[in-house]
Amino acid sequence: MPRTPFAAVIAFAVLAFSTPTFAQTTIFNVSYDVTRELYKEINPAFEADWKAKSGEAVTVKQSHGGSSKQALSVLNGLEADVVTMNQSPDIDVIADKGIIAKDWRDRFPFKASPYTTTTVFVVRKGNPKAIKDWDDLTKKGLQVIVPNPKTSGNGRYTYLSAWGYSLQKGGDAAAAKDFVTRLFANVPVLDGGGRGATTTFTQNQIGDVLITFESEALALAREIGEDKFDIVYPSISIEAEPPVAVVDSVVDRRGTRKQATAYLEFLFSPQGQEIIANRDFRPRDAEVAAKHASRFPALKTFTVEGLLGGWEKAQKEHFGEGGVFDQIFQK
Repeated sequence: MPRTPFAAVIAFAVLAFSTPTFAQTTIFNVSYDVTRELYKEINPAFEADWKAKSGEAVTVKQSHGGSSKQALSVLNGLEADVVTMNQSPDIDVIADKGIIAKDWRDRFPFKASPYTTTTVFVVRKGNPKAIKDWDDLTKKGLQVIVPNPKTSGNGRYTYLSAWGYSLQKGGDAAAAKDFVTRLFANVPVLDGGGRGATTTFTQNQIGDVLITFESEALALAREIGEDKFDIVYPSISIEAEPPVAVVDSVVDRRGTRKQATAYLEFLFSPQGQEIIANRDFRPRDAEVAAKHASRFPALKTFTVEGLLGGWEKAQKEHFGEGGVFDQIFQK
């Protein structure tokens, strides 16, 4: 049997020890509940992109639930490398405890919000209750399905959309409170999150109208069937800007800051933005947005910052203990 030359053995050994090897890295994304399908597509795309760029294998795991409930889980010790929530208060409440840096908005473009969406109505096919705008949701006998604003960012956007609609019509705070009170009087059940509300409406067949994010409504039409539901765009709605952040205390302890940061940066890349658009969220990238413009109807919108004094004020006034929502719900 021929022997391998000694020089070749030495060369092989040197090559083996000099070739970089990488351990498998796992990062954990804690997100809100209507982004399951989005991140099921984002995660493998990022994993492949990161492998090609760095040579390192990375796996992204994810968790979904009501946005505010997810934030509470992180506060209670759930080790998220990144959080991808649907409203900034759910990241601020984590930052207030020092788990996320206070400047999290400044670390990524668009105040760390890779896409937008808005609030729309989903009705039974043919719109048998003739629902066209927010006023129709206060009709007696109508059942409106919406998640709980105390646990769900989706629910908070719905509540604030209705409040802002009343203000935009010329009403004051008292008129807005009366309007939202009449709307929530038509809500038979408050689910913990947006996906739970969707299940109540579609599978349990409860309610005449589901108020939810446009992304969820478009996904319903595509995945369950356009023959079962219609989407109604109200005359005015809220612009939601779901934010993202690296969880500093976790990534520094686990040594995953580089991968976690790259993961969130991928959301703003052309490839990430294309996936975002295909999953029915409105992309930030101008070229990608122009390509998909026909899928997202023009809509008059307002923001929490522009009309309602910002999230800090809205959170305290409407959703804090004993706030306006508590008063309405008790009534």
